[in-house]
Amino acid sequence: MPILTFGYFSLQLNRGSIGNALTDNFMQDVGITQNQFNIGQQLLSAGIVLFEIPSNLVLYRIGPTYWIGGQIIAWSLVGMFQAFQHGLGAFLATRLLLGICESGFIPGSLFVITKWYKTYETSKRFAIHYCGAMAGAAVGGLFAYGILRHLDGRAGFAGWQWLFVIEGLIAFTCGLIFILIFPKDPSNPVSIMGFSYFDERQKYILRQRIIADDKTKAAQADRNVTRGELFQTPQLTNWRLIPHVIITLCYLSPAQALGSYGPLLIVGMGFDPLEANAMGTISAWCAIFGSLGFGYVSDIAKSRGPLMLVGMITRFSLLTVMNLFKPTLRKYVLTNLCLIVDPLHGSWLAMNCQTQAERSITMAIHIMGANLAGVIGGQFFRSEDTPPYYPRGWTVIVAMTVVAVAAAIFANAQYLLLNWHARKGSNEWRFTL
Repeated sequence: MPILTFGYFSLQLNRGSIGNALTDNFMQDVGITQNQFNIGQQLLSAGIVLFEIPSNLVLYRIGPTYWIGGQIIAWSLVGMFQAFQHGLGAFLATRLLLGICESGFIPGSLFVITKWYKTYETSKRFAIHYCGAMAGAAVGGLFAYGILRHLDGRAGFAGWQWLFVIEGLIAFTCGLIFILIFPKDPSNPVSIMGFSYFDERQKYILRQRIIADDKTKAAQADRNVTRGELFQTPQLTNWRLIPHVIITLCYLSPAQALGSYGPLLIVGMGFDPLEANAMGTISAWCAIFGSLGFGYVSDIAKSRGPLMLVGMITRFSLLTVMNLFKPTLRKYVLTNLCLIVDPLHGSWLAMNCQTQAERSITMAIHIMGANLAGVIGGQFFRSEDTPPYYPRGWTVIVAMTVVAVAAAIFANAQYLLLNWHARKGSNEWRFTL
């Protein structure tokens, strides 16, 4: 878990640095407009969506050690070379390349977690994993504050260029560590350096506890999912996924917009550009503890859907207040804090999969939806929408959240009905709420 979480930390550090760079004349230096910047953010998400499933096919063939570690090194190099971009073409190319390099990490890492832990342990582990991204957002803002203040103009580089180089080097280090020490799989938890994390008795217990929890893993423990299994699974046409995809698209598209423009929105509230980078980390630090709390409570209560719905309704209420009245930092922080329900959604989906192949495709579809949300959210805040408050953008965010809440209610209802029908028949499988 610590190695995967560090990987997610480095991903968010590199992905989120663009938002901090905006406060340091990034668009003017590169030579792009705000709407062209939005297109670049959409290309990043599109690159992730297009290469997500192909990337996971490679993961299942060669394992996580080399493939996930290689991806981390790849996006670290792209992240560093962003420092030398100039012009629209270079900007669009680097955003697309960054998306392609990051495409398989999140669904691949979530799939790896489901192989190592029991079903009712996944919510807490997913929450811990997502905390890596939240920590990346939190630390990234503080890094940006220090780098932009103290390194701007050093060696002829602008502050935002130093930001890309330093955060790229951190990701490169993470990739090397990942390849060297990440264990292969639960049946053979040994790194490529030959270091074993468990003795023979512990290896046996590790494997048997997973199989006892989910007997479908017994035949799958020593092998990877084949390409045939992936495309034979009915998950690609499973109607149960429809409300989940709608939740992902509508709930996360505002998050993508706020992630890109967060520091600039805070500048619009009257703060200094450098201070805005540090201020933007407040919600991320709060979300770390909130996410862990939600994950812990959901594992204890063995409830995901209802708890997720509570968080979504709370966020809708806060967004409505933001839209009706002048935005303030306190409201902005509370609005972003409610994103802590996303790890619950991922674990809820994983727990309602009956096979390893179904689980892998479901995770890929979930993350594809999250990145399609980035394509949608990339145009919420536009230059013609009277910056710095963007009233039209906030109205769209409220509307998207309403749709997400409705889809969450439908998802809870569908599992209640399916379990009711299962109790009337001979099917022993029960869906998790």
